Amino acid sequence: MIVPFTTDSVQNEKFIFKRGNLMSAIRSGQHSSTTQNARGRRSSLLAIVLATALGALAAMPSAHAANDILNASYDVARELFKEINPAFVTDWKKKTGETIVINQSHGGSSKQARSVIDGMEASVVTMNQANDIDILADKGLLPADWPKAFPNGAAPFYSTMVFLTRKGNPKKITSWEDLGQPGLKVIVPNPKTSGNGRYTFLAAWGSVIKNGGTEAQARLLVGRLFKNVPVLDGGGRGATTTFTQREIGDVLVTFENEVQLVRQEFGDSFEVVYPKSSILAESPVAVVDKVVNKLGNRKQATGYLQFLYSEQGQEIIAKHFFRVRSEQVMKKYAGSFKPISLFTVDDVFGGWKAAQKKFFDDGAEFDQIYQTKK
Repeated sequence: MIVPFTTDSVQNEKFIFKRGNLMSAIRSGQHSSTTQNARGRRSSLLAIVLATALGALAAMPSAHAANDILNASYDVARELFKEINPAFVTDWKKKTGETIVINQSHGGSSKQARSVIDGMEASVVTMNQANDIDILADKGLLPADWPKAFPNGAAPFYSTMVFLTRKGNPKKITSWEDLGQPGLKVIVPNPKTSGNGRYTFLAAWGSVIKNGGTEAQARLLVGRLFKNVPVLDGGGRGATTTFTQREIGDVLVTFENEVQLVRQEFGDSFEVVYPKSSILAESPVAVVDKVVNKLGNRKQATGYLQFLYSEQGQEIIAKHFFRVRSEQVMKKYAGSFKPISLFTVDDVFGGWKAAQKKFFDDGAEFDQIYQTKK
């Protein structure tokens, strides 16, 4: 059985770069600080020195040079950026002649936003919900109109929430309503700390509303669902570990890209189930103005996020089972994405700020529902 590490380790992250698969990523634990550059293999002595130095800073990674970028990202985007980063390093070197270093930090999306607020010097953030960037704007770290800085509301790709069951789907789970079955064990991360958990909550609630149900009926379903959650992990990757490695639960609810990575890693041990409808889960990005102004790396940080919109970037993203904006790339990878009816946070809940206040603020719907569970 693979046990996830609970502390940061540069050596563990280098192992992940070499293996490049989900199982090794699970070994890396819930948070990581990684460094890639374009200079090739370093001497063993220098690697030891750097690993020691970076390990000491892993709990609060920061970038200090104009050609360094720290990307604070969400939990289940680890594998994606391990391929994006070296591709960008090579592309930037070719275009500008600069050798650039990308540092990577991962955790629950909302926890990552809090870390940036608390002083983590991330030049860019790549989150899984707009709310976690809005809060940075509220704190004066970037402008309130940050979605206008890049195309598609500054969301170069998106996903949705689907189910992963044990082999053969023994509990016959096909819908959001099924997740409220008495006695079922549903694995979902904490909506207070992860975008993954928030999207699951909103997808279940929204499925009732979109089918003509009432707020009371939606609250009842979500209440039954969370009564079936035996443990709330801090982020999406922790929930995946609980389901696949600790073998807890009958069904995991998570992003489409995550379940496909699990299928790649474990084969027929699990089954992917698409509900009739689900929520559109955009992955917004932003340059953190306060940090790039301090470090002088706005050009590099902007170029990094623009790379995500390039055909090369979009193809890498699609290979990792995220849905992209490029029509050409989506056509190429159409076989990887099952058609599904998607509704948005704006359509059903009036936007992220309204949803946050109604459902996830202290004392709001989620707290009330979860307290009732106890």
